[in-house]
Amino acid sequence: MDPLAFLAEFEDRITHFEQRDPQPGVVEPWPEWVSARVREIFERQGIHSLWGHQAEALNLLHSGQNVVVATGTSSGKSLIYQVHALEALAAGRTGSALHGHRRPTVLYLSPTKALAADQWSRLPKNVPWLRAATVDGDNTAEERQWARDHANLVLANPDVLHHSMLPRHRNWSRFLSGLTLVIIDEAHHYRGVFGSHVSQVLRRLRRLCAEYGAAPLFVLSSATMAEPEQSARNLIGLDVAAVTDDGSERGAFSITFWQPPVLPGLSGQENQVRRSPMREAGDLLASLVAAKQQTLVFVNSRAGAERIARLAREHLSDTHPDAETLIAAYRGGYLPEERRDLEEGLRTGRIRGVVSTSALELGIDVSGLDVVVTVGFPGTRAAMWQRFGRAGRSGADGLGILIARDEPLDAHIVEHPESVLSAPTEAIVFDPNNPYVLGPHLAAAAQEIPITEADFGLFGPRAREGVKALTAAGLLRARSNGWYWTSPERASDLADLRSSGGHEIQIVEFDTGRVVGTVDAGSADRDVHTDAVYVHRGEDFVITDYQPQDRIAFARKAEVSHSTQAHGDTSISVIHENEQRLWADATISWGPVKVTNQITGFDVHDRESGRSLGEQPLDLAKRSYDSVAVWWTLPAIEVSQLLEESRVAGAAHAAEHAAIGLLPLFAECDRWDIGGVSTTHHPDTGRLTVFVHDGYPGGAGFSERGFAVMRSWLQATLETIRDCECFDGCPRCVVSPKCGNRNEPLDKDGAVVLLTALLAGAPAQST
Repeated sequence: MDPLAFLAEFEDRITHFEQRDPQPGVVEPWPEWVSARVREIFERQGIHSLWGHQAEALNLLHSGQNVVVATGTSSGKSLIYQVHALEALAAGRTGSALHGHRRPTVLYLSPTKALAADQWSRLPKNVPWLRAATVDGDNTAEERQWARDHANLVLANPDVLHHSMLPRHRNWSRFLSGLTLVIIDEAHHYRGVFGSHVSQVLRRLRRLCAEYGAAPLFVLSSATMAEPEQSARNLIGLDVAAVTDDGSERGAFSITFWQPPVLPGLSGQENQVRRSPMREAGDLLASLVAAKQQTLVFVNSRAGAERIARLAREHLSDTHPDAETLIAAYRGGYLPEERRDLEEGLRTGRIRGVVSTSALELGIDVSGLDVVVTVGFPGTRAAMWQRFGRAGRSGADGLGILIARDEPLDAHIVEHPESVLSAPTEAIVFDPNNPYVLGPHLAAAAQEIPITEADFGLFGPRAREGVKALTAAGLLRARSNGWYWTSPERASDLADLRSSGGHEIQIVEFDTGRVVGTVDAGSADRDVHTDAVYVHRGEDFVITDYQPQDRIAFARKAEVSHSTQAHGDTSISVIHENEQRLWADATISWGPVKVTNQITGFDVHDRESGRSLGEQPLDLAKRSYDSVAVWWTLPAIEVSQLLEESRVAGAAHAAEHAAIGLLPLFAECDRWDIGGVSTTHHPDTGRLTVFVHDGYPGGAGFSERGFAVMRSWLQATLETIRDCECFDGCPRCVVSPKCGNRNEPLDKDGAVVLLTALLAGAPAQST
């Protein structure tokens, strides 16, 4: 398909189109040290030579170096760790084990159990010395026992490692004592608080391996990891060699940015209303399927995936009677056989279009696609390239299309394509030294084997402080040979790797006692307060009784036509200013802060129209946590010269919203990972102040990254607000879907005035 000819029909939607030249492959022979028996396994698959980056990475691993491979999607990264793993395991089979008498073993880690299961199914078959097993929450006791006693390659996820394998390390001593290689796949997913937790889990793994006499190599894999050497070093705590020159063959690749048109009859209004991006995606998918282009559409929600698939089938049904079978929707939670059927349907052409949430990215292997469409910018450049990389595999041409939503980030990108197409992927941001993360892992480590002075270097600069705090709290006891865990409880239960902190709230169906789901303690007041509408796997539940002290919310299934959105108050107090820059009379700062939230009520909206149906008060307690924030200030005298007093609060509030919406362009975060507060006079600064803070106890590194790129970040924020076509603010610039103050007050033009004045004092070369 000629992309330009196909897209001509949609010319009024296209804001940017470019085509990148094909890339010839760099071919290298198999390294001489790879044994004939291992080489033959891959030659049977038609692999008689390697891409340049594959040979480079294998030679680095063979020389004893930890390696991170950061090359494109479908560039053959899995071959690298498979070859090294099979060589190590084969050596153990012939008696030349790398750990003395202990047989070598290999551990594969992925962010989800679905991906681990997928990788297990794709391991080379009929290899007599390979005994592989997946270990996850779905195993039977017998399956897990077999893995402990016999497997030499275990495929798992960090949660299993944290909650099961490390606390029960004596049961896994055979496996840990021979651990030769640790494979960390999809390494770019370990960011924020999740990345902080996983980095400490890996340090605990290294500590136990050393106890059993093993010192495994690490190989990390990612298609979209910025600063891979530094990011990988932060994650595993060891020096790492980076392989970044992608030697695989690539076809020509076209990139299109797409802005939905203004609805007819509304183009003359002050605040323009554009056509739904989901309807745009449905029509586009139908056209692509009709043109026999295998297409994958990404959207944020399961409901959105189902809706786009339905719209596409309806659009296609007049000309294709088999439209129902040509287009499928995919979501998380599919059974392995369902995922395999979807893959087989795509390979054979029985299915031409798939609409999915991001669950597909970590669930199945889809290759050979013609087109990838993403409805909305997925939050980071890394995620966008990860998705687009599924099109045009194996040297074929591909097309990637981004359809903009009503979001500040999307509005900025479609008008400034260079902000994502000419910029490197975002740095992976996480903080292994976050005390709210470090403390629970020190406790878990002490229960595994007592902590000694020698361990402080492994766990980081705040380890001694953390052990002291745990000892003062009575959770550790100091003895002559180290610090011991004192409680009969499992210390690993103190940390939920994917939680923002605190105990989870269980959502229980009142009539049956069935646990419907869980929600983080930090989100519970907002999401599961009494009378909240809670959506779980497409089903509506109404919360009938919220009991935060007992960590439970009772719910009843109900068919409702409304939604609820909590609102409340947030305040910030500065604990310490770590660093400050002066931009003329303005200040730019970052440091630890105390964030206090209180949910005071909720609004009720009609789902179809979005019309307000009223509000209800709530009487919930204030909740505080320590975090990290970046903030900027302007003196009162300067502000009074810029704006009338009545406009200042709305201007600062609008600038705060837009800045939160744009930070994901510069840091590996989502707007829901961060929060903000703006005030015309803050008691700790004495000035107009706008804060953007990490939404997690102890921080996650996002605001610190914002401080490092402050000028570029605020310049993009200013351009997004200024360039938006609306009159007084809309979701594409300053209206936020998560505002606790109902988006009141907002002054779009005032925000432009404040940001212009702020940036006027910024040094020209400031980052």
